[in-house]
Amino acid sequence: MIINADLHIHSHYSAATSPRMDLPTLAKEGTRKGIPLLGTGDCLHPKWLKGIKELEERNGIFYFTGKGKNTNTDFVLTVEVEDMRRVHHLLILPAIAKAEELYESFSRYSRDIDSDGRPSLRLSGEEIAEHAKDAEALIGPCHAFTPWTALYAYHNSLQECYGDMAGYVSFVELGLSADSSYADRIEELRELTFLTNSDAHSPYPIRLAREFNRFQVEDTSFDELKAAIERKRGRKPVLNVGVPPAEGKYNESACIRCYKHYPLTEAIIRKWRCDCGGLIKKGVRDRVNELANCNGTHPEHRPPYLHLIPLAMIIGLALHKSTSSKAVNKVWESLLAEFGTEVNVLVDAPMDDFRTNAANFNLDARVIEAIKAFREGEIRVIPGGGGKYGSIELKSKRGEETTVDEETEKGQKKQQLSLLEF
Repeated sequence: MIINADLHIHSHYSAATSPRMDLPTLAKEGTRKGIPLLGTGDCLHPKWLKGIKELEERNGIFYFTGKGKNTNTDFVLTVEVEDMRRVHHLLILPAIAKAEELYESFSRYSRDIDSDGRPSLRLSGEEIAEHAKDAEALIGPCHAFTPWTALYAYHNSLQECYGDMAGYVSFVELGLSADSSYADRIEELRELTFLTNSDAHSPYPIRLAREFNRFQVEDTSFDELKAAIERKRGRKPVLNVGVPPAEGKYNESACIRCYKHYPLTEAIIRKWRCDCGGLIKKGVRDRVNELANCNGTHPEHRPPYLHLIPLAMIIGLALHKSTSSKAVNKVWESLLAEFGTEVNVLVDAPMDDFRTNAANFNLDARVIEAIKAFREGEIRVIPGGGGKYGSIELKSKRGEETTVDEETEKGQKKQQLSLLEF
């Protein structure tokens, strides 16, 4: 059995999140994206946990069966916490009782555990891992390379962060600005499972499940998910899916005020200050180069990494419209009505089906061409940095370009594969 899972999201009880991050909306939108398993996020927050308790539970999985008659997305308990060094950690829990146990043990070390779905703890990474082990929870660093609130922002190794508990860490979440080709250049990560999750703060199509994992399991249960992450009993991840790393908003070193990009050597000479006076924030690519201590050849257990762009972004490129515009949403809705899920539209449905059925739902020929160009790897990424996302260009066979915005001519091309290959 193969399942797609996005294990790191947030509820509307976390800071800077959409009020629409509720269980019915998440179940509906997860289904439309093609993701049958979502992390609940924020499962230590008392009010969020109360809502989760109302769901039907079997073997550590929570089933949304209320008004969502057309939903098939389920939930597993997850939470992101911040340690005293501002490093963020993702915990995946087996049961409500364990979430309540963690709440009680963490509440002594937190002032905001009742007010913020992502609580700050006066604990080290090692101490948090100890609590996780006591609660039989999986743990790993969130968005490990991001220059804020991340493992490699404040530490040079897993050992520095987790101490004697480093051996208990079972996964590393790569984050939007990194992929397997980055992380496998660091020797200490090569035996760990890589997770690719969205860290979504809104349920919109360009946020929820913009990164996800594909696992091989026997059924949908916490024990099977745990076995897949730990790669035991033949269970395993078979694919990581995410945006091209250059699109991440911290991929290159850049000013956090004016977003001017700098080579690492120049940033050092400038003592990390931009011409405008703003701070130059070290990018993920430069940080990986500092930490790299092997040639990056992938270990045998590492699954392929598939780069995807959210469908709404591709439609926006084709129509020269904002991804949040009514025109883009109308096309997005019609494509899902015809093909079922966003994953099907982006990678699985034969291109001939788009042309054959285009007249039935008035699909603009420009959208068909944009999807085709994406699938054939006609993609350029203008790197992000300093807190600003990169932009995407798609080229048609005729050599025309559409782009989110006009910035620089830097870019890269990736040959696109299909999920059906994995």
